[in-house]
Amino acid sequence: MSISDDAKREMEQAVEHLSGELRTLRTGRASPGLLEGVHVEVYGSDMRLIDVASITAPEARQLLVSPYEANNANAIAKAIDKANLSVKVVVDGNIVRVTVPLPDEQMRKELVKRCYKFCEDTKVTIRNIRRKHNDHARKKKADGDIAEDELKRIEKKIQTLTDESCAKADEVAAKKEKEILVI
Repeated sequence: MSISDDAKREMEQAVEHLSGELRTLRTGRASPGLLEGVHVEVYGSDMRLIDVASITAPEARQLLVSPYEANNANAIAKAIDKANLSVKVVVDGNIVRVTVPLPDEQMRKELVKRCYKFCEDTKVTIRNIRRKHNDHARKKKADGDIAEDELKRIEKKIQTLTDESCAKADEVAAKKEKEILVI
């Protein structure tokens, strides 16, 4: 695999990671991704919520958490409360209902700030990937494995990938910002 292919793969992974991070931000709509980071204490160990229950969004403002085993409902409700997500949790028989309140204006602004902080962190990661692969190419040139013109071609390709990946990160963040600001 070439240096530029490795760089492209790593940069794409960084943008995918950003998408995953942004999925956990609470918007006005209920999304199962909101509960992805929640861990539940069941069976004597700490497990991810998605491993012990299914999560659906039957309504725009509500999530329905259905435990695979009914006796885990209370533990799941406690774990969601403990996660401090600013949601209302109600145990309804064998299921857990999670109501997502509308965020106020200040909360929306704070979410947008966090969104762009995640985006900026991703851009820093992308730039670090660029530097790492450029250094690798320069080392290969110094060792005599590649010629000067090949080095320039690789550096140009990596810079193009960097610009494209940063633009994708901005695009993902802008999309999430619109989603957050919609009332």
